[in-house]
Amino acid sequence: MKLFAYFRSSTSYRLRIALNLKGLAYEVVPVDLRTDEQKAAAFTARNPFGGVPMLEADGRDRAQSMAILEWLEEAYPQVPLLPAATEDRFTVRELAYAIATEIHALNNLQVLRHLRGVMGHSEAETDQWYRHWLARTLDPVEARLAQIGCGDFLMDGRPGLFETVLLPQLYNARKLAFDLSRHPHLTRIEAACLALPAFRAAHPDNQPDAP
Repeated sequence: MKLFAYFRSSTSYRLRIALNLKGLAYEVVPVDLRTDEQKAAAFTARNPFGGVPMLEADGRDRAQSMAILEWLEEAYPQVPLLPAATEDRFTVRELAYAIATEIHALNNLQVLRHLRGVMGHSEAETDQWYRHWLARTLDPVEARLAQIGCGDFLMDGRPGLFETVLLPQLYNARKLAFDLSRHPHLTRIEAACLALPAFRAAHPDNQPDAP
């Protein structure tokens, strides 16, 4: 497998975590988003979405991180990212998709560039936008975790899909100086995950294209 990725891309980060948790070998192929390498004709010929991550696996180029995660779960079920029980699977998906759709869709690099460039917003205004949408989703996720009463991980005493999607957004939150003091469940899960080799190896600082 080859994972075309950018070290700070949160969707690339979530794919690295998932591949590591499943124990799958892969080669990282850096794609520099700062120079719009992902928009070059050679790349979009393979991935018309013009973004990362892209996973080259089983003779096919696969795009869209959440779809790739679902494919990995079906193709490599030996180390599952989802629990066995239907209701537990819903709980994991509810929280994972809240983060993937409500935070990432509004706070990804293309949106931030549009705010700063075309819309003419300052860096401070763009950061305020980012923190607003973080709070808009992380607050109810924290409340749901309190209702559930989870421990270091959401389900089964081990990390899965939720943690895979969560950790990159908490990395971004810390980078933007977002106050996580109101989120004890999220930060406890974060600490438990970062103690594991699969998460440490996936961290942006440990990627071949990290400065």
